[in-house]
Amino acid sequence: MKKFTKSVISTAVLAAAAATLAPAQAADKILLKTPIAFGSHLPALGTPIVWVSEQLNLVSDGKIKMKIYEPGKLVSPPEILDAVSSGKVNSGYATAGYWQGKMPAAALFSAVPFGPEAGEYMAWMYYGNGLKLYQEMYDNGGYNVKVIPCAIISPETSGWFKKPIEKPEDLQGLNMRFFGLGASVMEKLGVSTSQLPGGEIFGALEKGAIDASEFSQPAIDQRLGFHKIVKYNYFPGWHQQATIFELLVNKDAWGKMSKGQQATVENTCKASMTNAIAEGEAMQFPVMAKAKEQGVEIRYWNETMLKTFEQKWDEVASEKSAADPFFKKVWDDLSTFREGYDLWESNAFLPRSR
Repeated sequence: MKKFTKSVISTAVLAAAAATLAPAQAADKILLKTPIAFGSHLPALGTPIVWVSEQLNLVSDGKIKMKIYEPGKLVSPPEILDAVSSGKVNSGYATAGYWQGKMPAAALFSAVPFGPEAGEYMAWMYYGNGLKLYQEMYDNGGYNVKVIPCAIISPETSGWFKKPIEKPEDLQGLNMRFFGLGASVMEKLGVSTSQLPGGEIFGALEKGAIDASEFSQPAIDQRLGFHKIVKYNYFPGWHQQATIFELLVNKDAWGKMSKGQQATVENTCKASMTNAIAEGEAMQFPVMAKAKEQGVEIRYWNETMLKTFEQKWDEVASEKSAADPFFKKVWDDLSTFREGYDLWESNAFLPRSR
């Protein structure tokens, strides 16, 4: 009888323990529902987050999964930040420049005219104050999100035009698709800018709704077919020497993850920074080599134009710093870091002749 009683008690204890453990075991499996701002078919823009989703599944042995939703399928790109913050979705992938209308400093965590190249940008982000300020911006803005840099690409082209641009006056009166802080520079030169989504640019060029456009790197622009309509492609990408992309995670969802799970997501995104820039760097020159066959003329901005762009950017940076204290805080910190970094950069790297 005693053995029977002990057996019953043991069974009851085990059952209670199993019932207690069941929810914890279920919580061990995480599904990140992730709307993205760029189609997953676009190399270097959309492909990095696909790579992240695959690696998360592998590294976590299937305990962390990411389901990707193409632009507009669950949440439209401009709504990703609000959707993640409110908990409508628990994560999202975009670039912070999309939110500069809500938080002016957001653009500084996306791409900076005449700003840092990828290596320097990552140095400031991870070993300067960049990441701390990045999170502070969202916290100060009242957004319930954890921000994780999750991809980076090197320079973009700075525009596709229907005719050569030799002097600043040639830009006056143009309607142009332009992104981020560079758009403010172009506006100072008499250009009307709009930030059309990538999928709408070709149609706008074809119909004459815009006269010119910048979007991304050559391999990406080729996918969108700009070369079929506009034939003058200008370099260097003074407005985006490097562009960072972010994974936003709802803070409540983030808080429910274990430290190991959080580290898995953060380190997979850090690995994606390496993978994304390697992918982007490898695919540009084959596309550029075929440009002439497609009737495209690759042009490099003359000194007058580059000096003009830089002068106007200095004006924009000063104006935005005066208008927004947090923009000034981030800009001053980045500028101080870059002044220090210049001692290394100017001595360590070989100058490259064109």
